[in-house]
Amino acid sequence: MILAENICGNSEHNVKHFKMGHLKNGEAEISLRKQNDQVPCQDFIGRCGNLGSCNGDKCEAKNTAGMSSDGLEIQIPSASTEPDAKKARLHKENREMTFQDMYDNQNLFDDEDDDSDWEPLEKPVEVLKWFCTNCTMVNFDDVVHCDICGEHKESGILRLGFFASPLLKDASATDLEMEIKEQDKDKLMRNPAGNSSTAIGFDERMLLHSEVEMKSHPHPERPDRLQAIAASLATAGIFPGKCYPINAREITKEELRKVHSLEHVEAVDLTSNLLSSYFTSDTYANEHSAHAARLAAGLCADLASAIYSGRAKNGFALVRPPGHHAGVRQAMGFCLHNNAAVAALAAQAAGAKKVLIVDWDVHHGNGTQEIFDQNKSVLYVSLHRHEGGKFYPGTGAADEVGTMGAEGYCVNVPWSRRGVGDNDYIFAFQHVVLPIASEFAPDFTIISAGFDAARGDPLGCCDVTPAGYAKMTHMLNDISGGKILVILEGGYNLRSISSSATAVVKVLLGESSECQQQNDLPSKSGLQTVLEVLKIQMNFWPTLASTFTNLETQWGIYSSLENQKRQTRKRCRPRVIAPFWWKWGRKSLLYHLLTGHFNVKRRSL
Repeated sequence: MILAENICGNSEHNVKHFKMGHLKNGEAEISLRKQNDQVPCQDFIGRCGNLGSCNGDKCEAKNTAGMSSDGLEIQIPSASTEPDAKKARLHKENREMTFQDMYDNQNLFDDEDDDSDWEPLEKPVEVLKWFCTNCTMVNFDDVVHCDICGEHKESGILRLGFFASPLLKDASATDLEMEIKEQDKDKLMRNPAGNSSTAIGFDERMLLHSEVEMKSHPHPERPDRLQAIAASLATAGIFPGKCYPINAREITKEELRKVHSLEHVEAVDLTSNLLSSYFTSDTYANEHSAHAARLAAGLCADLASAIYSGRAKNGFALVRPPGHHAGVRQAMGFCLHNNAAVAALAAQAAGAKKVLIVDWDVHHGNGTQEIFDQNKSVLYVSLHRHEGGKFYPGTGAADEVGTMGAEGYCVNVPWSRRGVGDNDYIFAFQHVVLPIASEFAPDFTIISAGFDAARGDPLGCCDVTPAGYAKMTHMLNDISGGKILVILEGGYNLRSISSSATAVVKVLLGESSECQQQNDLPSKSGLQTVLEVLKIQMNFWPTLASTFTNLETQWGIYSSLENQKRQTRKRCRPRVIAPFWWKWGRKSLLYHLLTGHFNVKRRSL
């Protein structure tokens, strides 16, 4: 189809219609549909050249070959007379137009300009926006600090970690960076890496695991997470510096088969042949993801073996993708292979008989629980948001305790609300985690360290501080004679995850001066959760009975104080005096409410 463009004519015109069609000899026939044989026109130029030529006031149409066999109507403008005549008549009558006149002459109100060639703007107005490097939240381009976390648009957090100022633009070189470099030299002189007993598992190839095509929002599980932690450790002179690296290797298929089904292992490997794929709507993979997942699992296995055999005192696995949602047969929740489960079996292969896994990620580690649900040699303890199963992944209720003779070897501490902070976590550690772990007496301890319960995390929405994570690490450090491996799981605010991870590594190095915790009481909901867990778990761990009795007494005192406060508020509430005759009339209900004969129950927060 050939389309004519740039048709133009006089400003006032009617439209004459011509119809073109193919003749048998291939020439186009042009015929007038109205009586006028000739019309005035200006240049009539189509996409393939002139379709006619003008000689003075006459226009002679030329035959055109190569037209489409379909009929093509071409509009040519001509002079307009009828609307002007109606306008003149109405003007001559010298009267205002009535609604009837408007209805009868609707064409008078049409726009006289021909807008048939109108087209929308090629480039519509676009609202500029940017995504925060720290928390991935969207912001408009007219602000330089994130509306959610306050991080600068061009923050240096990926270069200096949490040491970078959140309010200032990153510079090529800063006084802080030069000062830290000088401090690093002094630290290395006092404590060279060769004398370190803390190993770090890290490989840059794990950064290649990323979402190929960004959707409406950057994926929270992104390579920046490892970069921010690595930058913080480097800026603090910890790694490289005080800690030493271990060589990375890919986990073997035989090792993975001890944890996952063959179908799952092959499904993850298959992603190496695909540019982009998804196991679930939020669990992505690219062509490098399977390799990254095997490296992460291999690092965790080798760290566990090195720690238990004594080649390292403890270690931190700075790995991704995370793993605690990956079950026997499925990948989900950003997780492909279960790194903690692989490390637990590697420690047992090295000689450990009993392994403790403490999972403080804000999401329940449903994959780890599934893998060891019937295993009495692995004690799994998880502290997570649950909220009656409404928080992802919905598992991890207090009554999920293990099956098939392994009851009691799965301990869930399910928080009932958001905003849980240091006091609740430390309280649960003191009254649930440590008593059970001490009675279990593990040979090796693994921490599934998700930092998405940290203050400022966009997914967890809790309030644990770096000092809180350091305190929990310190409390677990002596459970298995110091043989402890920390494995990175979740955490999606770069400043929170990097500062928290650095605090944990400092505890592993013996720098526990920041771990002093005040003896503050838990929240009401935190105490309720701990009591619920103790009531269930004391059936399997008898030593918890005394703790439950003491806390139940404490809960009774707490409830009594709350009742006294409510009664005090009730007595202090001003009472309205109502006319006594309301008692028998239509306002009797209002009378009883105002005089206090009916009590309205308030919903407790």
